[in-house]
Amino acid sequence: MANKKIESVSKKPITPTMEDYLEAIFNLGKEKRVVRVKDISKRLGVKMPTVTNMLKTLSKRGFIDYEKYEYLELTDEGTSVGKEIHRRHQVLRKFLTDILNIDIAKADGEACKMEHAVSSATLDRFIEFMVFIQECPRAGDNWIRRFEAYRLHGKGQEKCLAHMKEFADGFTESMKIMGKKEEKDRGVKRG
Repeated sequence: MANKKIESVSKKPITPTMEDYLEAIFNLGKEKRVVRVKDISKRLGVKMPTVTNMLKTLSKRGFIDYEKYEYLELTDEGTSVGKEIHRRHQVLRKFLTDILNIDIAKADGEACKMEHAVSSATLDRFIEFMVFIQECPRAGDNWIRRFEAYRLHGKGQEKCLAHMKEFADGFTESMKIMGKKEEKDRGVKRG
């Protein structure tokens, strides 16, 4: 493949369709030794002439190195965009499946739509929220299960208040156990 450097003809924003192609090429490049037009066509469910037209556009914009009837490669800029779109997709899909308990197939399609619109700062906030849910003792799996029950069986304040009382009782009991353990540990250290 010719290794000529092509400058981006336009500084226009990248379209969601371009992002989809760059993500597909990025993922195919991780899976296969070489990326071909027919691989992209199959991955995206579009006809090969449509792929060829988009590849010409991506090549002119400096995202890929491509010559007709040859394999193609992402440029550094194309790799950067493809990798970022892939990351966004994974984070959003994980949020939809792990936190909101949405079916994987539906979550995958929804993540694909969302990945083009969400900013990096918002995506980082999604990640922070997911880590919080998974690590904070006041949240965790119990919190996610409570959300699912709330979503499925009623949204009444009474249930939330009952869950808060249950949490408070459990918290009080945990504090007593921790206090007894602390006293025991202090007694062992003195003795």
